[in-house]
Amino acid sequence: MSLRKITKNRVSFPSDDSLAKLFYLALQNISRKWTMPIRDWKAALTRFSIQFEDRMTNL
Repeated sequence: MSLRKITKNRVSFPSDDSLAKLFYLALQNISRKWTMPIRDWKAALTRFSIQFEDRMTNL
């Protein structure tokens, strides 16, 4: 919903990169408002580490 607010009034973007940059900056501002912890994150992380074993080596 927050990203939709940002793009609602813009008709087009000069490039895909410009849209990606706009979303990146918007998510930086939006994420400051997220204070609730992610529910059942430990179980999800365990599941991801099993299913995507080769991708989860950095954790």
